[in-house]
Amino acid sequence: MAEILKGAPVATTITDNLKARADALKERGIIPKLKLLRVGDKPEDLSYEKSIMKRCEKIGIIIDRILYPGGHNVDMNEVISRIKSHVREINGDNSVHGCMMFRPAEYRDYEQTASEYLNPEKDTDCMTTSSLAGVFTGSGNGFPPCTAQACIELLDYYGVELEGKNVAVVGRSLVIGRPVSMLLMNRNATVTMCHSRTRNLPEICRNSDIIIAAIGRAGFIDASFMSPGQVIVDVGINLDAEGRLCGDVNFTDAERIVKAVTPVPGGVGAVTTAVLAKHVIEAAERK
Repeated sequence: MAEILKGAPVATTITDNLKARADALKERGIIPKLKLLRVGDKPEDLSYEKSIMKRCEKIGIIIDRILYPGGHNVDMNEVISRIKSHVREINGDNSVHGCMMFRPAEYRDYEQTASEYLNPEKDTDCMTTSSLAGVFTGSGNGFPPCTAQACIELLDYYGVELEGKNVAVVGRSLVIGRPVSMLLMNRNATVTMCHSRTRNLPEICRNSDIIIAAIGRAGFIDASFMSPGQVIVDVGINLDAEGRLCGDVNFTDAERIVKAVTPVPGGVGAVTTAVLAKHVIEAAERK
């Protein structure tokens, strides 16, 4: 029976540490502040926003929200113009240490706006090309994507050794797949970055010590991908045929085959908000 690597204790440990660091900043007259920018009101964005606000409140991080209308009837040129104006204000406001933007897939111009205008020093979720460059070069500039970093935090918490291990990363997005591959290689893991068209994908995964599943397909990683002794980190957020939240991994298969697996919900997602808060605190400390 696999060990279930829950995210809650990881997030709690990070949060407790950050609370002490936030208190130390306040003694120096620095109040950590995060700006949240959101277009529209997609349920998943609202849920994530609520989690962020709850986490930051525990730590002592102030949150300011800037909301923009969404939907097909909205003039996105006007919205983008407003975003540019607000981002410039954020860049020049020394009381703001971090900025997080929700990224609706249907508004690519919106995401590009963030990349063009946001100061990388305040880019606490790796929206900018400069931040991505920092991840890929290992320079330490900027911050990695929160979910990618959450995978590493979770593995570290549970004592999963990365150095010298073979890791299959299934998924190649700039949000998770590619940056988490870089973070793993920075820890001296040997990474095979895979995707839906990778030949012999089940075999590659079976021969890996660790699998990071981030392909965006419910239950895609099944028993044919697994072998005893593995650790699987499931980053997927999907709905199954019954409308229930599930990951990219067939959890029932994983539970009976592998050494350890993260659940969905209750795994990586629980750590992601703590990592975002960590980036805000680090940004404030750098100032």
